[in-house]
Amino acid sequence: MRYPEDVVEEVRARNDIVDVISSYVHLQKKGSNYFGLCPFHNEKSPSFSVSPQKQIYYCFGCGAGGNVISFIQNYENYTFPEAVKLLAERAGITLPEVTYSEEARKREDLKTELLKVNKEAGKFYYYQLRNESGKTAMQYLKNRGLEDETIRKFGLGFARTGQDLLYRYLKDQGFRDELLKICGIFTYDEKRGVTDKFWSRVIFPIMDVNHRIIGFGGRTMGEAKPKYLNSPETPVFDKGRNLYGLNHARTSRKKNMILCEGYMDVIAMHQAGFTQAVASLGTAFTSGQANLLKRYTEEVLLTYDSDEAGIKAALRAIPILKEAGLTGRVIDLKPYKDPDEFIKNLGAEEFEKRIENAENSFFYEIRMLERDYDLKDPQGKTGFAEATAKKILRLKSRSSGTITSKPSRINTV
Repeated sequence: MRYPEDVVEEVRARNDIVDVISSYVHLQKKGSNYFGLCPFHNEKSPSFSVSPQKQIYYCFGCGAGGNVISFIQNYENYTFPEAVKLLAERAGITLPEVTYSEEARKREDLKTELLKVNKEAGKFYYYQLRNESGKTAMQYLKNRGLEDETIRKFGLGFARTGQDLLYRYLKDQGFRDELLKICGIFTYDEKRGVTDKFWSRVIFPIMDVNHRIIGFGGRTMGEAKPKYLNSPETPVFDKGRNLYGLNHARTSRKKNMILCEGYMDVIAMHQAGFTQAVASLGTAFTSGQANLLKRYTEEVLLTYDSDEAGIKAALRAIPILKEAGLTGRVIDLKPYKDPDEFIKNLGAEEFEKRIENAENSFFYEIRMLERDYDLKDPQGKTGFAEATAKKILRLKSRSSGTITSKPSRINTV
């Protein structure tokens, strides 16, 4: 949407740049300006300057600069309208309404109501984890090595045993059955009536990039199957166009994104300082998710499980990343299965080394392809050479597909 210039100017004028940036960056006054560490590149000496007189910012290190709206755009990775809307809400300014058709307005109203349901459900689960009935679940999370701040940051909760505890709570909050049937966290059955979808599970709220709860994942604490259970797609929850943890990762200011398989991997990595970690949502990696990542980075590191299923998932994801114009590399997790297990055993410093030595996705594909051929046999060598040649021919002549890292050892014909 394009806002009138006088409205944009009012938003700029009502948001003092020092006040806004101070909520993101620690600033200290020196003379007539304020200085701090630049949020747009890594530095040890403050070169980021904010001028209250001119209402602009400028970094003498990387050259980033602009006004309060461009700061929000760059820091939050927002579009211009999104940045204007955030600052307008901060200043209590009512923006002109978008003109919708009746059908479009109904869809937007439904999404707004579903987000309210999810928010209340998230609060319910959050509270349950922290009272007497959630002691076992809390201990489970602590045993997995999670700290209190990490549990809070990701809004983790607990669904205790009970057929309709959440349903009754939301009904008491005034939500209608027509809405609750759509939200995906209840089962409606003619014989059994209404039951909660999640029982005796640790709950992982799934949030969009604006920190709004759009769905839930639940994990058992024992051997019950399925180990993970996700709420279904709804008008606000499109699994193929969202990523778990992206609401935090998009502001990590790291030069890449790390793509994991599961919620616990993401959470463990954020706790260890790898705040650029995200995960797909119980489905195979999609082009929609790749395009979403493209908004925030140029390079994606894959940390799928080191077992056969993880290898297949990585090989499926690599061409999707290339198609989106992203550079892909693969992190070697051996001798451990997943990032959570790796970090617990070898630590963050060793994981950082694995990031530095991550393998270019093309060489990874070739190395995995090599396993399918008997290179001691002339026919096998020929088959491998032909398959490799086909892959080389398919390489796109774009910078994202350029081979830049040193290959692992590959047997040649």
